[in-house]
Order: sequence, then structure tokens, then C-alpha cells
Amino acid sequence: MNFSDTLMEQLQMRVVEANKDQVVMEMPVGPHNRQPMGFLHGGASVALAETAASIGGNLHADPATQAVFGLEINANHIRSVQSGIVTAVASPIHVGKSTMVWQISISDENEELLCIARCTLAVKTRRQ
Repeated sequence: MNFSDTLMEQLQMRVVEANKDQVVMEMPVGPHNRQPMGFLHGGASVALAETAASIGGNLHADPATQAVFGLEINANHIRSVQSGIVTAVASPIHVGKSTMVWQISISDENEELLCIARCTLAVKTRRQ
């Protein structure tokens, strides 16, 4: 997978681990992803969550014949931070032929839960 020239690059996301059972990603908190009051933007957390789920989903798909897209995501923002590194851990709940469901937890450097999300992915056949 090519991560350059993507939202991942803009938000400075980094893949720590990626396999079919778990995807771990990190993202620094800074001016590039804070909201006007100085806290991590909830949209940046959602982007991190969906990116982790999508990377995991793509590991279950055949890249020659299938594409995986976010179909739905919901997130509960429990707390926020103003700096540091946040870590997302994504795990599959359901891996089907046409959809997948992933659960993602995002924590701060003290392992305090910031956000819990669930992302449904669509598995589509690539057009030739």
C-alpha cells in the first residue's frame, strides 16, 4: 500500500503493526490536527480510526479483484488531548464477503481511552 500523498501523510499517521487480526497506528497531536480550542479534533480521531480499519480490511481482500471502502463509522469521543501521540488499535468483529466490521480504540500515551469507534467496510469487486 502506498501511503504518500494521502490523508495519512497530511495527519502524520504511522502504521506500527498491520495484520489480519489487528492494526496498530500512531498519530502525533499538533497544529495539523487540532480544533480551534487547541484539542485533538474529533474528525482527526475518526480519520485515524477509519484508516486503521481500512488497512486491516484490505489485508483480508484480494487487491487484484477487490476494493475495500468505509461504509459507515460511529465514534464516541470520551476525552481529548492537546499534545503527545495517540494510538489506534483496530480489530475485526466480522469479516464477510461483502462487509466487514472493525472496532477501534484510540488511547493517549498514558493508555487513557480517548475514543471508541466501530467502522463498517464495504468489500466491492473492482471494475475491469
